[in-house]
Amino acid sequence: MFFDHSFLIKFEKKINKITTWKELDTLRIQYLGKKGYIFHLMQSLKQVSKEKKKQLGLKINFFKNFIKNKIRLKKNKIDVLDVQNELQKSSIDVTLPGRGAYFGSLHPITVAIGDIENFFLNLGFSITSGPEIEDVYHNFDALNIPINHPARNQNDTFWINKKILLRTQTSSVQIRAMERRQPPIRMISYGKVYRNDYDSTHTPMFHQLEGLVIEKNLNFSNLKYLLFNFIQNFFKKKVKTRFRSAYFPFTLPSAEIDIFRKNDDKKSEWLEILGCGMVHPNVLKEMGVKNNLYSAFAFGIGIERIIMLRYGIIDLRSFFQNDLSFLQQFK
Repeated sequence: MFFDHSFLIKFEKKINKITTWKELDTLRIQYLGKKGYIFHLMQSLKQVSKEKKKQLGLKINFFKNFIKNKIRLKKNKIDVLDVQNELQKSSIDVTLPGRGAYFGSLHPITVAIGDIENFFLNLGFSITSGPEIEDVYHNFDALNIPINHPARNQNDTFWINKKILLRTQTSSVQIRAMERRQPPIRMISYGKVYRNDYDSTHTPMFHQLEGLVIEKNLNFSNLKYLLFNFIQNFFKKKVKTRFRSAYFPFTLPSAEIDIFRKNDDKKSEWLEILGCGMVHPNVLKEMGVKNNLYSAFAFGIGIERIIMLRYGIIDLRSFFQNDLSFLQQFK
C-alpha cells in the first residue's frame, strides 16, 4: 500500500471544481462511502506488519478528517451560493404596481347560522351545545329510537365502539338539556352531525339545527305558527308552505314541512325542508317531565339544505371544497 500527500492534492483539485450538491455528494461517497477510497485503505492495513499498521492508521485518519472538513466547508459555500442565486431570481421590482388587498367573507353556513340565531334569540330561545362524540343512550335510547331502527345500522352511522358513536343528530343535545334543566325550556342547538353518506345532496358531515320548547298549554298550532314565521324570515320573502304527516320515533304527531318552489327545469314542485312534531310522551316520561302539566314540541333542520334553497346551490359538496370563487359570492 502506498499513498502520500499527493493523494490530498488530487482530492483538493476535484472538490474545487464542484459547484452543486449532487456533485459534492458523489465525491463524498467516492472517498468516504462504505466502498470508498478510505474504506479500501483501512482494509489494506491487514496486509502490513504491526509496526507499520499504527503509523499508517494515523495517516489514514488524518486524511479522513481532512476530507470531511473540506466537504463540510464546500457544503457551506454551496448553501450560500444557492441562497444568493435564489435572491437574484426573486428580486423585487419596486417599480411594479402594488397588489390589491382582498377582503375575506363569512362562509355561507356561518351567515345562515347567524340569521337563525337572531330569529330565535328575539323570541326568547337560549342556545345550547353538546358533544359530537355521543353515547347510545342520548343519541338513540332516550329519543325512543328502537334497537332495530335503520339509523343504528353499521352502514349508516359512524360507530367508535358498541356504545359510543359520532352523533347522527343534534336531538341528543335536547336530552342533555332536559337532564340539566327543569321546564319551561325554550332552546335551539346546532352543530355538526355525521352520517355515512356522500353524493351531491349528502355528505358524511353536515350541520343540523334542533329546537325544543317545553311549556304549559302548548299545542301543534304553536309549532306551525313558529315554523311558518321562521321560514318566511329565513328566505326573506313570502314562501308557500305545507305541513305533511310523517313519522319520527321521538315525536307524536309528526310532520314534515314542504315549500313550493321551481326546480332546475323551471317546473314547480313541493320540496321537504324540515321535520317537526309534538315530543313523544315516552321521551318526556324518560326525562321526568310531567305530561299532565307540560307539553312540548321539537323540530330539526338541515342547515346546508335550506342554504342551498336560499341561494340556488345545486351541489352540497361545494360548502366543503374551499373554492374561493364559490365562497366569494356570499360577501
